Amino acid sequence: MVHQGHNVKRIREILGIKQDALAIKLGLSQQAISQVEQKEILDKATLEKLSSALGISEDTIKDFKDEKAINIFSNNYHDNTSVQYNFNPIDRWLETIEENKKLYERLLQSEKEKVELLERLLKKV
Repeated sequence: MVHQGHNVKRIREILGIKQDALAIKLGLSQQAISQVEQKEILDKATLEKLSSALGISEDTIKDFKDEKAINIFSNNYHDNTSVQYNFNPIDRWLETIEENKKLYERLLQSEKEKVELLERLLKKV
């Protein structure tokens, strides 16, 4: 028998979606998604919401089989081409460092403002 909850989990994993991200998209908790993935049969409303959030049909959840997915990948990606990135990783690394620097400066400024506020409050006391 098909376990629809397990199918949701496998599809979610294949799509690279974490439970908490799916939960946010559906307005649920991560624990609720975990519970859904444990259910053998999902009600119609749940199937509709999940299929919409995952961008797939309800039938895909109902009829999903790992073997079919493997066949789709092997039939469509058999040429062993590698992924080409259109960015320089060093540039991305430097951008990240710069973003972290700006974040740190904002945090430091916020802390300075807190200290100034506390000093003014203490002078009044």
